[in-house]
Amino acid sequence: MNKLDIVKNKIITNKESAFNLLQTWRFKENKIVFTNGCFDLVHRGHLDYLASAASMGNKLVIGLNTDASVQKLKGTNRPIIDEYSRAFLLASLGFVDMVIYFEEQTPYELIKFIQPDILVKGSDYNAEDIVGYDIVKAKGGEIKTLDFLEGFSSTGIINKIIKTTTK
Repeated sequence: MNKLDIVKNKIITNKESAFNLLQTWRFKENKIVFTNGCFDLVHRGHLDYLASAASMGNKLVIGLNTDASVQKLKGTNRPIIDEYSRAFLLASLGFVDMVIYFEEQTPYELIKFIQPDILVKGSDYNAEDIVGYDIVKAKGGEIKTLDFLEGFSSTGIINKIIKTTTK
């Protein structure tokens, strides 16, 4: 399999494929880490966060908001980058093992389906308030929070672009 196919195969579009892969990982006793987000305009802060999350286990699964979901969360001008391009970029990272879309406002149903061993979100959340906390705790898993890298955000980048182009 060539490198392009390896990247494309990390992008999962149906739950049956995801289920089979998750079962294989569980059989091999891999620790599955899950995080989610929009990941619009991927930047150094995202990379720092995702690499840190990946280091907590053996397999990193990213729940990626679809375009429609991002628009509901961030407004009609977002996302800047379409969902497949965002998924492709994330899947290109060596420490990412699966990218799976979710359409809902929260990844609760996806977390219930994946049953991760470790659930990771930014430290702007209290662990108990993280969507899926109850699911992961019930199975004996861990909820971890990570500090964001100061000065990096997609919104900040977008605002900087707007400011420099409207002068």
